[in-house]
Amino acid sequence: MDKTERDSKIELYGRGYDMLMEMLKDIPPEMWKFKPEPKEWSVHEVLVHLADSESNAALRARKLIVEPGGALMGYDQDKWAVELDYHDQNWEDALETLRLVRKTTYELLKKQPDEVFEHTAKHPEYDEPYTLEKWLNIYSEHIPGHIEQIRNNYRIWRDKVG
Repeated sequence: MDKTERDSKIELYGRGYDMLMEMLKDIPPEMWKFKPEPKEWSVHEVLVHLADSESNAALRARKLIVEPGGALMGYDQDKWAVELDYHDQNWEDALETLRLVRKTTYELLKKQPDEVFEHTAKHPEYDEPYTLEKWLNIYSEHIPGHIEQIRNNYRIWRDKVG
């Protein structure tokens, strides 16, 4: 990935929270706990997941920047959603966590020299070395992917309630 592409992904990462908040304006709160299927997540669960995921991602990014060569923590996101009872968690607190963690990580990423993006660590879900560049590819698209999931949930809910 060249510097222009990397900078573009860093900016997309930095805009993620604002993109999410803009989209949520169009999603009625009365459908936020609607699940299209029993094993799929509701909007509420997605928002809490984003806070937990972002917190884990921020630690991974910092580990890659400061302590390359080590191991990164894995986690079972579906188990977290069930065991931590995401529907019982405060979505407003989750959004605030997401906002602050993403903002601080975005500011940190902008200051990193090119070579840091080649730092590697062992990720439990990947056989190949996991770089900060790979991290950026994943997390710059994480919120946009969930925006599509939320929009899809809304379409299904709207079609069911008429």
